[in-house]
Amino acid sequence: MEKEIEQKVREHAAELEATGRLGQLRGFKQHGRTTVYDHVLAVACLALRLSRRLRLRVDENSLIRGALLHDYFLYDWHVRNPERPLHGFYHPKAALKNALADFHLNHRERNIIRRHMFPLTPVPPTTREGLLVCLADKLCALRETFRRE
Repeated sequence: MEKEIEQKVREHAAELEATGRLGQLRGFKQHGRTTVYDHVLAVACLALRLSRRLRLRVDENSLIRGALLHDYFLYDWHVRNPERPLHGFYHPKAALKNALADFHLNHRERNIIRRHMFPLTPVPPTTREGLLVCLADKLCALRETFRRE
């Protein structure tokens, strides 16, 4: 099952990279030594794995696309910028704006991107897919931040 999940996520990533700017995420660090690109891949795989283990009915394509685009903010958040003083609060809106410029997004995908930072941002996700990505994002961020390598 693990290989099938990774393959499915990589296929979606390849499509988003070919038709948009997903590949640019390789040039930005997220947590520790992890790039934003590797982070969104990990979040997508974990969210899909959780949905299957919990036997939740979800739109897997929207779950994966939303997870891959949840941090599509396309800037180095480690560089201070007065236009975005609080990255944690600002970046979901920037990611959604960029994703909408490059792709057609359905309701679930928009919900995932806009609300993945709950509870830092006050409004929680309203879809199963959004809740799974929100949880997977936190778990991956913790692992990446405290990884000893």
